[in-house]
Amino acid sequence: MTPETTPEIPPEKYPFRWGNLLLLSAILSAIVAAFYFLAIDFSALGEPATLHAMAGYFAEFLQPDLSPAFLQAVGKAALETIAMSAMGTLLAALLGACLALPAAGYWGWIMKAGARAALNALRSVPELVWAALMVLAAGLGPNAGTLALALHTTGVLGRLFAEALENTPTTAADAVRYCGGSRTTAFLYGTLPILWPQWSAYTLYRWENNIRISSVLGFVGAGGLGQMLYIHLSLFQQSQAATVILAIVILVFSVDGLSRWLRQKYLAK
Repeated sequence: MTPETTPEIPPEKYPFRWGNLLLLSAILSAIVAAFYFLAIDFSALGEPATLHAMAGYFAEFLQPDLSPAFLQAVGKAALETIAMSAMGTLLAALLGACLALPAAGYWGWIMKAGARAALNALRSVPELVWAALMVLAAGLGPNAGTLALALHTTGVLGRLFAEALENTPTTAADAVRYCGGSRTTAFLYGTLPILWPQWSAYTLYRWENNIRISSVLGFVGAGGLGQMLYIHLSLFQQSQAATVILAIVILVFSVDGLSRWLRQKYLAK
C-alpha cells in the first residue's frame, strides 16, 4: 500500500502594494529628517580625545566613598526615597481607585467624561514637571516629591483601574443585585474581589517605577537620593556620587525583587 500523497499547494502570491512602499519610504524619510533636524553626529564619540576624557571621568567613579559617616547619610536618603515613593504610590492608588469608578461610567456619562479628562491631564504632565511645581508650592524636600509622584501616578493608575473595571465580568455583581443587594454591596462583594489582584499588581508595578523616578526628582530639589546625587555631581565629588549611584542600583534591585515576590506569592492565580 502506497502512502497517500497530498497535492502540493502552490505558494500564495502576495500582490505588490504601493501603499506599503510609500509608508516605508515615509518612515525612512522621517528618520533621516529627524537626524538632519537634530544635527546628531555620533562620530565625535569615537575620537581619541573624547574617549580619553570619558575614561578619565569614569575612572574617578571607581573609588566610592565608603566612610561610615557618608554611608549613614546615604542610608537616610535611601529611606527617604523609599518612603517618598511608597507614600506617593499609596495616595495615587487611593485617588486612582476613586476616579476609576466614574471613569468607568458608574455615575453617568458626564462624570465619565470629567473623570477621564482629569486622569488624562494628571498623567500628561511628567513627574519632573510636577516636582518643579510642587517645590514652588510645598518647598524643597520629600513633600514635593511625594506630591509629584502621587499626582502623576494617580492619572496612570486611575486609567488602568478604569480599564480593568470596564473589562471585568458583571456576573458576580449581577448575582448579588438579584439577591437584593445594593450597588455598593454588589461592587464590594461581586466586582472588587475579581479586580483586587489586578489592581494590586498595577500598584506594585508603579511602585517599582516610582522608586526609579524618585531618584531623578531630587534634581529639582524633591529630596531623597536624587537630591544627594545632584549635589555631589554639581560639586564634582565623583567618589561620593559613585556611592549614591551604587545605593540607587541596590535599592532598585531590592524593590524589584520584593515586588516580584509579592506578586508571585499573593497575586498569582
